[in-house]
This record gives sequence, C-alpha cells and structure tokens, in this order.
Amino acid sequence: MKYNFDEEIGRIGTNSIKWDFTDKFLGVKNILPMWVADMDFKAPEPVISAIKRRARHGIYGYTGRSDSYYDAIINWVKIRHNWEISRRWLTDSPGIVAGLALSILTFTKPGDKIVIQPPVYTPFFDIVRENGRQLVLNNLKLENGRYKMDFDDLKNKIDSGTKMLILCSPHNPVGRVWTEEELFTLGDICDKNDIVILSDEIHSDIVYSGHKHIPIASISPDMAARTITFIAPSKTFNIAGLLNSAVIIPNEKLYNDYVNKMHAMGLHLGNLFGIEATEACYRHGEGWLEELIIYLEDNLSYLIDYFNKNIKNVKIIIPEGTYLVWLDFRATGYSADKVNKLLREKARIGLNDGRVFGPGGEGFERINIGCPRSMLKEGLERIKSVFA
Repeated sequence: MKYNFDEEIGRIGTNSIKWDFTDKFLGVKNILPMWVADMDFKAPEPVISAIKRRARHGIYGYTGRSDSYYDAIINWVKIRHNWEISRRWLTDSPGIVAGLALSILTFTKPGDKIVIQPPVYTPFFDIVRENGRQLVLNNLKLENGRYKMDFDDLKNKIDSGTKMLILCSPHNPVGRVWTEEELFTLGDICDKNDIVILSDEIHSDIVYSGHKHIPIASISPDMAARTITFIAPSKTFNIAGLLNSAVIIPNEKLYNDYVNKMHAMGLHLGNLFGIEATEACYRHGEGWLEELIIYLEDNLSYLIDYFNKNIKNVKIIIPEGTYLVWLDFRATGYSADKVNKLLREKARIGLNDGRVFGPGGEGFERINIGCPRSMLKEGLERIKSVFA
C-alpha cells in the first residue's frame, strides 16, 4: 500500500477533543480514547500541501468559494455516488450539525414535530429540543444482529404536526448502509405526509465491500424535491476541525429559503482552510480513501476475530459503513453504569456510552476503529482485561 496507516502520531497537547479533553467529556483522564468520531490518521498529503501552500501566502482575509471548488464537489458526488447534481443546488454550511439546525429554524416552527431514528447521533436530539421543536422517536429495530427501520411505527406516529425527518445515512452508531428499497419506502411515507427530509450523509464515503451508499435524493424527483442533503469531507479525510460542509437542495424554494436564512444569521462565510482542504480532498483524495477503506476493513476483521476468540459475551453489530462499531455488552450481566465504570476506570479505555444515542442504546458502547492497528490491539486487550 502507498499510504502508511500504521503510523502512530502523537496528538496529546494539540487541543484534541479526543485526546486532551477526556476528563471533560468522559470524566476520566489518561485513558486510551477510542470514542469521538475522528480518526488517528493524517489527512492525505495533497490536502496538507494545499493548506501549507495557502498558509504561506500570509493573508487570511474573507474567502469565497470558487467555481473550481463547486466543480470538485459535483464531480466527487457523480463518481462516488452516481448522482448528477447541479451547481444551482449547491450551498454551504459551517459543519453539518449547524446546517441541520439552520434547516430546522428555516423549515419548521416552534412546537412542530421532527422525527429521528434512535439510537442515533447525539446532536440530533439537542438541535430539535433546544430549538423548541418536539421530538418524535421512531426507534430502529434490532433483528438477528442487524438494525432495520420500523415503518409501521413511523406511520403510526406521524400526524398533522409532523413536519420533518432527520435521516442518518449511513447510520451512526449502528453502521447500517440503507438499501434503495428502505430509502424508497421511507421517502414515500414522507412524500405522502408532506415531510421535509434532512439527510445527514457525512459518512457516505466510507462503505464496506458488498454495500453501496445511495443518496436518498437521487432515487426520484419526488425524493429530491423534499430532501436537503448534507455532505462533507470531514469524516472521510479526517479534517473535521476545518468546519466546512456542502448542502445539496434541488428544490428551488427550499434552496432560496435556506440561503436567505443562512445570510440572515451571518453563516455564509467560509473557513479559508476548510475551503482549500475540501477542494483538495475531492480532487486528489480518492486513492488515499480506497486504501483507507481496505485498512478499516482489515481493522474490522481483526476486531471481529478478537472478540470471537477472547470476549465472547460481547456481541458485535457488524457495520456496513463508517469506522464506528456498535458493541452489545448486555450479555455480560452488568448494568450500563457498571460497564462504563469498568471500561473507563479499570480497563482505562474511553468508548461512547450507548445511552447518549437515545432509546435502544442502553447496554451498548461505540468504539472507533479509525486508528493504527497497534492502537486497536491495545484497546481490545484492555477490554479483554475486564470482560474476558
């Protein structure tokens, strides 16, 4: 392989949320952090070079997004996801969570109901509640080690006050890459009930063999007309700290309303280095990504084999995408509190407590395998030390 994903790079002392702030977020210092969703790999060299080149200029004023920038996004989406998008559909956001929140403020009113599908990415709960909207929980179903959407439950919970659904695709934390059939059924329900879909597709580029990410808006014109799609290179190329995302809105009215609200809130200006890095990722990062996925698949295989041989009372929900693995500790006989205490205080490893992902998360933990194999081995040995 051309790229060395085994390289160990020290991150302590870099103000890394993952490494330097575990006491604030997990309540414990000096542990092996395998929690928050950023990887322990350097970004591709062309991205680093683009940032260095721009930094050497020495003037860091207000920065716009060029035609070349948008062309890079359009080409990437076409090549990777077989979706032809128009420049007229593209706008921006300083991070996907900010874009989701902005959309909530733009397309719903206080008191409106918004559907999410837990266990799911924690900020979905916050941006609904803290903006004065009502949560509707359409819990996923775990059947034979694989999660599915509960469409009957969704239909029963929708009423005239339900205005929006936030889709996580691929799904974090359970790792599902939704099929075209599943997405069509979901979209059809939303279409019949005039529900706007916010599709968080930040993990769309990291999909494992045998699976394919399908943007829900690409399925049909009806889906496109009610969907706002959010993508970013942040998870794919490990540049989350640069806060730059793309928003795809085919519906002209939705597009104009979103852009007007973005300007009204002063969120239309971009991070200079985020803009440079995004274009470099999408123009020059494909080879790096292909090798990354191979490495992550090998990490996943190593983890599955290790648990099967050494930690048999913890079940693995095998992901179809993302570099996050959902672990089921319920058969250990310990409470969720006890599992966390053992992991953090005895094994000295930091995973994400499944309860923060909402209903269905109790008894689960999320582990990040986007790291050198040596770190993964160390983490698994630490888990084995208290759960074997």
